[in-house]
Amino acid sequence: MPGVSLRSGKSLAAAATDENKNEDQMEITRNKSLQELNRKVREKIEKLSWWQCYGVDWTVICLIYSLLPVSLYLLASPNFLTYLLGIACFGLVHGVNSTRCAHMGAHNGLCRSKGWNIFWRYFFSEFCSLFSVEVGMDIHIKVHHPHTNVIGLGDSSSWRVPQLPRYVYMFFAPLFLPCLSPLISVKRLFQAGKIKSAVKCAFIMFSGLATFIYLLQVYSGLSLGKAIVTLFASRSLTTPSYIHVNIFQHIGLPMYSQKNRPPRSILMSTGCLNLNGVPFLDVIFGHSLISCHLEHHLFPHLSDNMCRIVKPIVREHILQNGLTYNEDTYWNRLKLFVKEYDTLMVNAPPITHYIGIA
Repeated sequence: MPGVSLRSGKSLAAAATDENKNEDQMEITRNKSLQELNRKVREKIEKLSWWQCYGVDWTVICLIYSLLPVSLYLLASPNFLTYLLGIACFGLVHGVNSTRCAHMGAHNGLCRSKGWNIFWRYFFSEFCSLFSVEVGMDIHIKVHHPHTNVIGLGDSSSWRVPQLPRYVYMFFAPLFLPCLSPLISVKRLFQAGKIKSAVKCAFIMFSGLATFIYLLQVYSGLSLGKAIVTLFASRSLTTPSYIHVNIFQHIGLPMYSQKNRPPRSILMSTGCLNLNGVPFLDVIFGHSLISCHLEHHLFPHLSDNMCRIVKPIVREHILQNGLTYNEDTYWNRLKLFVKEYDTLMVNAPPITHYIGIA
């Protein structure tokens, strides 16, 4: 019997060794696959003109910004329906500021110049959208991107508010984000002991707020009170969709423990989802946040239009290598989250290992 036990021990040890070798070999293969994808994308990007890399995006941004004088004119109308149309136009400009432009600026995706990207980052995020660049970089760049769907880090847990009923959380509570964002930004900076950053952020945000209120008073003829109400009402226009996008593309997909996370190719391909079928959101929020979100997570420094261009390359490569390429429509995800709100947002299970990997 001792001999049998010894042989069994050797067999188990050999099996464990073989399994480790297989896992190591699989990881090497996946790393090589990701390197090959990086090469394909780099070769494609190197052939693109400035217009393809950045010009298309700036053209879209400028076209949306052309709605700013239109909205100021409409808001001056005594007709209530015309006034509401002005709020809608003003809100679309803010949606581009706070999502598409601020997001690309954070990833240095607005131009080739690092200095100009920093300028646009502060302009679109703090001056126009009243949200701290430093807080956004800490949450999004340093945590969410490198640790996508890793529990406690990049799992979008900051967007969960389990105390709220589903319809309140999904459709009503987001309307207050424009009012809360500046307060949250300054509070987080003070809590982190970054007093100078908090003061600088507060000054930039106040300057931006005063500028937009001034425009509404001078060019639309609104009183101070009505200008403030109009400003925040317009900024609430896209906030429900903003919250939806943040949760639809990660929550409900496989999540991983910090100690047992897969290679980057699997982490990104299984933990990200592209939302298709809503061209309006592609324009306002940008391709990298909507229909090319996986491409964005794999190549975060690419502009929105570059993500759109490399999408067929990424999709083909991902599928050819047996990885997951998640796609769904905005409306399907909306129905899913309304129906399964308790499961996905309130009683999310404490997953401690990754699942769904063949």
